Amino acid sequence: MKALAASDADVAEWLARIGLPSPRVRPSGFEGFMRAIVAQQVSVPAATGIWRKLEAGLGEIAPHAVLACDDARLRTMGLSRQKTSYARGLAQAVMEGVLDFDELHAAEDEAAIETITRLKGLGRWSAEIYLLFAMQRPDVWPANDLALQEAMRILKRLRSRPDEKRLRKLGEKWRPHRSAGALFLWHVYHHAKGR
Repeated sequence: MKALAASDADVAEWLARIGLPSPRVRPSGFEGFMRAIVAQQVSVPAATGIWRKLEAGLGEIAPHAVLACDDARLRTMGLSRQKTSYARGLAQAVMEGVLDFDELHAAEDEAAIETITRLKGLGRWSAEIYLLFAMQRPDVWPANDLALQEAMRILKRLRSRPDEKRLRKLGEKWRPHRSAGALFLWHVYHHAKGR
């Protein structure tokens, strides 16, 4: 954050106003991917509620527990039909060794993203979120995240919210600290929205 603030006056201004963001770390492995699936296209409170139901219903967030549970029961825990399919596919990939977490964590960022996006239901955003929060990679930039786009609009006083392509371009100036930049933008977003 110090490096970003030193190179970007807007970051320095907001940092002085709202302070540092809280660290955000998620579990790695199967649980980390399940959290990404649960969080897709729902609010944080909704994702938290679904996650609590899954923990209570499954007992353990693990591939064998997901595969042992029928679709109807997974849906009563809050997973949509589509997310149930994604969770089953993820569990199967882990059980069959198609997704090897040691290999994934040893891979470079783009290679890891490519591996993750081969799995049904895990697109680039989910892959980048996993690299950012579970793998703690320093230069990840989930540019298709709407909150990041809106926060950049606020931070840079832009007339309109930048789309993914423009946000990727704007983020280039923050290399190699884009993960810190993303965390800070979420912090800006929550502060600006009064959350």
